[in-house]
Amino acid sequence: MTTVLLIFLGVIAFFILYIIMIYNRLVKLKNRFKNAFSQIDVQLRRRYDLIPNLVETAKAYLKHEHETLREVIEARNQAMAAIKGASRNPGDATAMKSLMGAEAALGGALLNLNAVMENYPDLKADKTMAQLSEEISSTENRVSFARQAFNDEVMVYNTQRETFPDVLFAGVFGFNAAALWEITDARAREGVKVSF
Repeated sequence: MTTVLLIFLGVIAFFILYIIMIYNRLVKLKNRFKNAFSQIDVQLRRRYDLIPNLVETAKAYLKHEHETLREVIEARNQAMAAIKGASRNPGDATAMKSLMGAEAALGGALLNLNAVMENYPDLKADKTMAQLSEEISSTENRVSFARQAFNDEVMVYNTQRETFPDVLFAGVFGFNAAALWEITDARAREGVKVSF
């Protein structure tokens, strides 16, 4: 009887250790995609900080375009509010969807601003505006790379939580599917082009 009991206890111990390994692996992958999101967060906040400077510089030249400037600032403020929610829990699909929508609106507002500024040669020649446009363009590239890294990490996490045997325990432990950062606006897929 003791041999049977020892074998039974050994199987139970093995099973418990295996569940612990699954849990730890899912925690590690979840932390990796959260870290990847934090890289997006840093770049988006940098862009949000640059936008008011861009608008202030443009105000002097765009005297009749107050509506366009207001739209850019409102879109920026909405995106800043959305990033706060997504930063708390990057795995929350609703928060990510809200952020993606706010970012699409901001991208559209920046495209509209760019189109308006094309009609102002003095603004395009302004040294400060050229520097700001270069910084925003550089930031947009960083956001794209960070978004790709985030999506890669989310894919690895989602794949792991959906494979057997992890799928048996992922839901029990609260490891829900993470949302990819998808671009739904066709204009945003092209990226924000700032040229002065």
